[in-house]
Amino acid sequence: MKVIFGLGNPGAEYSGSRHNVGYAAVSKLAKEQGVTFSEKTKFRAYVTEVVIEGEKVLLVKPTTFYNNVGESARAIIDFYKLDPSEDFLVIHDDLALPFGTIRIRKKGSDAGNNGIKSLNSHIGPDYARLRVGVGVEGRTNDDSSFVLSRFTADEIKILKETIIQKTSELAVYFLQNKLEETSYTIK
Repeated sequence: MKVIFGLGNPGAEYSGSRHNVGYAAVSKLAKEQGVTFSEKTKFRAYVTEVVIEGEKVLLVKPTTFYNNVGESARAIIDFYKLDPSEDFLVIHDDLALPFGTIRIRKKGSDAGNNGIKSLNSHIGPDYARLRVGVGVEGRTNDDSSFVLSRFTADEIKILKETIIQKTSELAVYFLQNKLEETSYTIK
């Protein structure tokens, strides 16, 4: 079994925010597979199970809020007895990357991202990551206000038409054990 874990915040007020790119990517995968999420309180997450490329997969959107996602990840890993370094892919926004960039890493530090900080403290730093750039040159607001802000109309178009699609494709590569560390620029 593999887990594709999309970071974000639950609730309509966060839908469409930069912080919820992980939620959007996992939702796209679920839609492609024709499945819907249900809340699993023991995992503190919305979860759906699918088979993709012959692999049983849990698609997960934690309900713990972004800064505490490690609690959800730990519950899932313990319940299913998974190895994060082999079985766990996290999709999250990255403020340090320009909008339109996707970077793949197999492990690493939190780089100031509170969701990754929570994951690293609960499951360690060895798990695959799809880092989706949400940064914009010349922004003036503070980091927390910026990541909770909505994308512009132009960004939404690019996000829906290319970035989320590419993220879904890369998640399938993870399931096929073909995910390599690299960067993509999409615009």
